[in-house]
Amino acid sequence: MVFQKYHALGNDYFVLDPSSGELPDSKGIELVCHRNFGLGSDGILYGPLPSEVADFRLRILNPDGSEAEKSGNGLRIFCRYLHDRGEVTDRPFTVETEGGVVSACIHDASESIEVEMGKVSFSSQVIPVNGEEREVIQETLEANGQKVEFSAATIGNPHCVVLRDKVSEQEARDLGPHLENHPLFPNRTNVQFLEVIDRGNIRLEIWERGAGYTLASGSSSSAAASVARKLGLVDSDVTVHMPGGLLTLSISDDFAVRMTGPVRLIGELTWTPED
Repeated sequence: MVFQKYHALGNDYFVLDPSSGELPDSKGIELVCHRNFGLGSDGILYGPLPSEVADFRLRILNPDGSEAEKSGNGLRIFCRYLHDRGEVTDRPFTVETEGGVVSACIHDASESIEVEMGKVSFSSQVIPVNGEEREVIQETLEANGQKVEFSAATIGNPHCVVLRDKVSEQEARDLGPHLENHPLFPNRTNVQFLEVIDRGNIRLEIWERGAGYTLASGSSSSAAASVARKLGLVDSDVTVHMPGGLLTLSISDDFAVRMTGPVRLIGELTWTPED
């Protein structure tokens, strides 16, 4: 089984074309994504698949075998893959995900791929977050023996955003898994620790649902920046600083997010499991 491997700001994915093989089961996905016993990846992008509502359909699998609704970095990687295969040009096209249909445009296949991520919602019913219907902004929960103030959002997948004066990888690793699996979030959640640098820049540390500590995330960037704008801390154009690099976002008044960032091709790998 042959995989193409790309990374977007250090967030690496395999692309598995259906013509190259069937998607492994959840245990197979865990094995192939394992950094020591497999080929090593933050997940698998399975496509292109036929769609009745878009030009292409994509399935996004986490390294624990669960399925993600949407991934900004994964979408940009998939767009680069389509471009490398000659299936798209510099004209806009659409991709269907479990989290909705997005439009994309490639300005430079390695440096500048633009994705219209959709609209961010803060509604507890849509995210979802347990409890009465409300916008989940600056609430408090208890996790790992401490009270944590958070806001929640969705851009097709759930996010929990924790505002900090300074963010750190260690806190993301220590507190992230407790927030991901908190009973308040029935579908689990992605977690972002957010530091506002100024009105045009934020810094993130990310714990990703089903993947763990992550160097960068497009959907996390979209959700966290939108929370910052909802709180009045940033303007419409935001640069997101992550350990893996920078993403640029434009957030409209109704919280529709346009994301632009780079993608790099790593290579081609063949999986020949002996188990």
